[in-house]
Amino acid sequence: MAEAKTYKYTNSLIEEDSPYLLQHAHNPVNWYAWSKKAFDKAKKEHKLIFLSIGYSTCHWCHVMERESFENEDVAKVLNDNYVAIKVDREEMPSIDKHFQNVYYLMHQRGGGWPLTIILTPNKEPFFSATYIPREPRYGRAGLIDVLKYFAKLQKDDPKKLEVAAKKVQKALKLVESAPKNIKYKELNTIGDDFVSSVLEHYDSEHKGIGMIPKFPHAVTISTLLDIYALDKNKVALKMAKEMLEAMAKGGIYDQIEGGFYRYSTDEKWMMPHYEKMLYTNAELLGDYAKAYKITKEELFKNIIKGVVGFVDKRFESEGVYFSASDADSLDDKSGEKKEGFYFVFDYKEAKKALEDSGIKEPKRVLCYLGITKKGNFEGKNNPYIDDECEKPKELEYAKEVLLKVRSKKPYPFIDKKILLSWNALYIGSLLEASDIFPSFKTKALNSLDSLLEKLYKNGKLYHQVLLGKELKVEANFEDYSFLISTLIEAYEKSFESRYLELADSLTKEAIERFCKDGVWYDSLKPFRVKATLESSSYANPLSVMIDNLLKLALLREDMKYQELAKSVLDENAALISKYPINFPKAVDAYLAYKRGYIVLKADKTQMKKLILSVEKELSYPFVLYKLTDDKSPLACKVDSCFAYGDIGNIVKKIKDEVKK
Repeated sequence: MAEAKTYKYTNSLIEEDSPYLLQHAHNPVNWYAWSKKAFDKAKKEHKLIFLSIGYSTCHWCHVMERESFENEDVAKVLNDNYVAIKVDREEMPSIDKHFQNVYYLMHQRGGGWPLTIILTPNKEPFFSATYIPREPRYGRAGLIDVLKYFAKLQKDDPKKLEVAAKKVQKALKLVESAPKNIKYKELNTIGDDFVSSVLEHYDSEHKGIGMIPKFPHAVTISTLLDIYALDKNKVALKMAKEMLEAMAKGGIYDQIEGGFYRYSTDEKWMMPHYEKMLYTNAELLGDYAKAYKITKEELFKNIIKGVVGFVDKRFESEGVYFSASDADSLDDKSGEKKEGFYFVFDYKEAKKALEDSGIKEPKRVLCYLGITKKGNFEGKNNPYIDDECEKPKELEYAKEVLLKVRSKKPYPFIDKKILLSWNALYIGSLLEASDIFPSFKTKALNSLDSLLEKLYKNGKLYHQVLLGKELKVEANFEDYSFLISTLIEAYEKSFESRYLELADSLTKEAIERFCKDGVWYDSLKPFRVKATLESSSYANPLSVMIDNLLKLALLREDMKYQELAKSVLDENAALISKYPINFPKAVDAYLAYKRGYIVLKADKTQMKKLILSVEKELSYPFVLYKLTDDKSPLACKVDSCFAYGDIGNIVKKIKDEVKK
């Protein structure tokens, strides 16, 4: 029997469930979780608070841990002068959002992870940074110097820090109480403006938006596809298609076992940052499904299968899905964790494995997958599709061989948190893809039921769970928004009324909890964090909620939902108009509002024929379906019904309606 590993240090994080906090439980730093106990200690001992926010699969969080939090000299400065607090941003997103806002306010640019905040004993921030090296480097002060400087100031002149903190608090309050933009601006050309705005930032050489680092911008792609479906804007389709093709063939997609990495560190989509996030794969799955329905490109269909195969293999458990896997993995020979180690290939090893497995043309396989003697990642190879090489006939078998080569190495750490919002995103995309692969429908609905069973207990919705552990954190606005969206999708795919009824019930609850005097909040405790329409890593929750409200206004025949959606769009119209590229989901929601959702009502007998006919004849993206007892099908907009009777007649009338 193997001996249990012994540790020199163990701190209070050992009592936590979060995989990220547990990663730091044996640091020499005397970490605390976010708790009353920690804040009481800081006040009682007049100590500054050192707050570090990250997540378990964050590469630079690992770097800062190795350099600083495992270092006894750093730990001594922290333990003697600070109360050190660790927060998992995935477990407590409201805390992260609040302090990301603090960072933005202080630096006028977005932050990231690890996020480093220093606060007064009264919890008021006065210093913010992201990664800080232990010693001075990259033109930055070192962490030890920063910690010693503020510790001395706290001892000699604490009023100076309090004054700085009060300025930050005052600025935060000014932002919070900023007057609403009540001037309504008609967004008559917003679809074209959005396409033009994306085109301005489009990399026409390597495809994608921006340069380095290059993110997938999945929501932007989705909106471009909707704009094409609405108005046949060829530029919108061209950009969306090119981006999806470039990513599908690039190194950002795991060519061997499927799934997308989080982003590319170069402009060519070749060199990824190797962590895989559930939300990245969720949104791109939806994009490839939507794009396939428009283009019928076989490549897109293969990517759908690849993403679902990867998620099933690595993330699925008990019908729900883990949050992420790490970029770093263990090199058994050196005993160190290295970025991308599991995923990359040595040329000689790959060539030998292919030859030994009876592959007839190993060099053709290696060429096609971009595996060369020189390598493209620290002498090793991250596979991508080289279009200049001929596609080998034995490609699928060759991938199986290369997967066996990989499997000799340990797979990276997987964070096994089940996050409600990210699961809802993935299940929603799985439902979208079920139009192409019908078997996905049962799979998605079973997953949705499993998610609800685990995170909706006694009428209360929760943000996350680790399987087998107790529920602790209540759902935030994002959880409600994404789950409601998926419940509506589930209703339209199954026509089980319970999904629509729950969507309606949770929407009323969300309005009551997060909408105060017409202002939406991401959270109200422990901090009031205002919801905005701006996009960040994935779909904007407020924009998704607007879309939910527009859909429910028709499906539940409740105009209050329509009015609430309209009020948010009206308040933000000028901002959306000025910077449309920053608000992709809001642009999509506005187009849905302005052009109007159409709901098709029919009984079971007629509904199947109606759906087949509409999907064959129409590309209009804003169509809903509602099961009724009416023998005669009906087509309605939010304020009136405009077609009924014969299915052919209904389709014709819809075509006329959407041309207006």
